[in-house]
Amino acid sequence: MEKKELIGAIEAILFVAGEPVEEEALRMALETTPELLEDALDGLSGQYEYERRGIRLLRFGRSVQLSTRPEYAPIVEKMLQPVQRQNLSQAAMETLAVIAYRQPATRGDIEAVRGVKCDYSVQSLMQKGLIEDVGHRDTLGRPTLFATTDLFLRHFGIASLDELPQIDFTAVSTDTDTGTPASETAETGWASERTTEWEESI
Repeated sequence: MEKKELIGAIEAILFVAGEPVEEEALRMALETTPELLEDALDGLSGQYEYERRGIRLLRFGRSVQLSTRPEYAPIVEKMLQPVQRQNLSQAAMETLAVIAYRQPATRGDIEAVRGVKCDYSVQSLMQKGLIEDVGHRDTLGRPTLFATTDLFLRHFGIASLDELPQIDFTAVSTDTDTGTPASETAETGWASERTTEWEESI
């Protein structure tokens, strides 16, 4: 199969699937090699970016998916008039932000930054599929470690954690004079800023 035909076939499969498709599944369905598949995926993504098409190719882990371009979201919403999605609460977003930037993180890690209990927020994020249990820290009590999921990447329209906005953690670091966590006000400030940036990108 020639590259142009391979790109077209990939586009058709991803359009029909509507959800992430593993690259290995694509390779087997198209009966091609990993190298040719990678070249075709790069070609498809390049076409979307060069022509500033209304859709783009998202890649996270070893999966790929078609997604609308963020800047066209207001137009799409106006046309489709979707039911308003349920936003994450401020507490859940702050908890998610801590996990995203410090993963894998325990409840203790989260509470050290936020200064409050996080059990409900963690449970809510687990139920929504945005975080997952990735094991236990090898310390006293073996606390559960949490990390973000592929759904987290899809939800915020990013391909990898490297695309997270860069932030200055000095606002939430431990006070070197007192040995206590920075104020909850500072923590809330940077989390709120991330909330605004991420929600604008959806």
